Amino acid sequence: MVDVGAKAVTLRSALAEATVRLPAEVATILRQAGFVTAKGPVFATAIVAGTLAAKRTHELIPFCHPLALERCELRCDCGEDDVIRITCRVALHGRTGVEMEALTGASVAALTVYDMCKALSHELVIGEVRLLEKTGGKADFTRTPEAG
Repeated sequence: MVDVGAKAVTLRSALAEATVRLPAEVATILRQAGFVTAKGPVFATAIVAGTLAAKRTHELIPFCHPLALERCELRCDCGEDDVIRITCRVALHGRTGVEMEALTGASVAALTVYDMCKALSHELVIGEVRLLEKTGGKADFTRTPEAG
């Protein structure tokens, strides 16, 4: 792991996004069912899974520091384009960034959506997982719209 002992404690936050593209017929079925499948409520389950994953990132990614997150918020929304957008926002006061925690939370939430919906179709596609913004540390970052 990188030695962060000499770094200043600052407020650090990150926002990541993952997408799951649904076939049109699956999106229709899910909307009619209130996004509940035989396994249970899709979005609520994905939010819990993403939160757990963000908190355990250091157990999944070898060189990540164990962090005591002060905030972890996941949201799931399905737009008219039949794409579920999952966002994960995390924050803490610490010596190292939380980008990996946000990315891990969004990723595991997307995997959970897939697992909850795969009985309806294996044509689901987990799409981009990307960092949208981060603050704190050496430099802040905000993804520009043209960067995708």
